Amino acid sequence: MFKRTWAVMQKEFIQTFRDRRTLRIMLALPLVQLLLFAYAISINVSHVPTVVADQSMDTASRAFLDALTTSNYFDVVATAPSQAEVIRSIDEGRAQVGVVIPPDFASQVAREDAQALILVDGSDLFTSQSAYNAATAIAQGHATQIVLRKLERTGRAPEGQRYLPLDTRVRILYNPDLKDLWFLIPGMIATILQIQTVTLTAVAVVREREVGTIEQLLVTPIRPGELLIGKIAPNMIIALVNMLTILALGIFWFRVPFQGSFGLFFALALLYVCAGLGLGLLVSTISQNQRQVQQLNGMIMLLGLLLSGFIFPRAAMPAAIRWVGNLFPLTYFIPIARGIITKGTSYEYLRSQVLALVVYVVLIMALAIRSFRQRLD
Repeated sequence: MFKRTWAVMQKEFIQTFRDRRTLRIMLALPLVQLLLFAYAISINVSHVPTVVADQSMDTASRAFLDALTTSNYFDVVATAPSQAEVIRSIDEGRAQVGVVIPPDFASQVAREDAQALILVDGSDLFTSQSAYNAATAIAQGHATQIVLRKLERTGRAPEGQRYLPLDTRVRILYNPDLKDLWFLIPGMIATILQIQTVTLTAVAVVREREVGTIEQLLVTPIRPGELLIGKIAPNMIIALVNMLTILALGIFWFRVPFQGSFGLFFALALLYVCAGLGLGLLVSTISQNQRQVQQLNGMIMLLGLLLSGFIFPRAAMPAAIRWVGNLFPLTYFIPIARGIITKGTSYEYLRSQVLALVVYVVLIMALAIRSFRQRLD
């Protein structure tokens, strides 16, 4: 019994070490996972991009902003003249938090009736919860410090019913009740589209190569470009049908509101599907069998989920990790899906993400077609 078992084990070891590429993928995947969990994932959200509309520009407003920024929870990336411009910056994705300070803030603090408004992007559930809690705690702490300094200076506590001289209102935009599904549905659509387009395209091409039918197709009058279109088109239709099914289920069954233009969303989803098909074609050119396709697709799925901003905010990641996330189309489509579905934003606010996705499609398709032709040769 032992000899027969050992003979089978020897056979499997020989096959495993003979397929060096698959072995390298199997050994590299745990290292990639460890590095990601160590550097890219943090449950403590910090350095949230923040836009400020300081209409007072006095010592009191600067002290309040210093309290927010020195906490390392908020990074001021831009300033705006009004609350409307703050919301515009959040819609465009340039910031996830906005701070609005009214005019004559210092005198209001002295009269103990000052108010400040903090706007939080509710389309990103993880960031919005952390930003809400941090902003509330920092504002209360800053107001308490104002009271203590006044007590030291005058020797008496503030008069009146209100103890804290600063009332900070934190408002969640687009998802005021912080419902999980409002956050998950757009990300799930983007994730499923990427998984299906990459997997179906890569498997379809590699399967033809494994059984030897791709050579038979090439000896026919069909051209390589026509062959690619024929292989990709059914996968594109399947991915779009699944996208529409998930979207309809989310809207009509789970009551997730669709705020934007469906035509714009479908057109950009079609562009995103092209990016996934190009990535799948590229995976097929570097995979020798379906086992390698599954391993590479698993790595792409893991990296996409962790680095695209679907779960963890990209603003809190190191620059090198964010650069790795730019290699996946999911990174560009998630802000588009959340913007159209949750926020109802138009193309004007999504121009930068759409341009990035167009560039990605052109580059990935060119690289994939070139690699595919070299592989055929």
